[in-house]
Amino acid sequence: MYLTKEVKEEIFAKHGKGKHDSGSAEGQIALFTHRITHLTEHLKKNRKDFNTERSLVKLVGKRRDLLDYLIKKDILRYRAIVKELGLRK
Repeated sequence: MYLTKEVKEEIFAKHGKGKHDSGSAEGQIALFTHRITHLTEHLKKNRKDFNTERSLVKLVGKRRDLLDYLIKKDILRYRAIVKELGLRK
């Protein structure tokens, strides 16, 4: 599996507030970004996998909602995570 416990802990340690902090918006956005890049690569190889395409669209929407929340809550945290992950907008 591509998303092991160690990978999650690494993502949360790097982007969240701690190693086991899975609740922060930054940690969740980073995790969604990791999953989105993985699904994007999968879809490049498997064009007709419509279930994965639907899952990808839902994940992008969830990440967008979290980013919108972060804009309203703290614009500096939003700018930091967008710059760190290299997201557009």
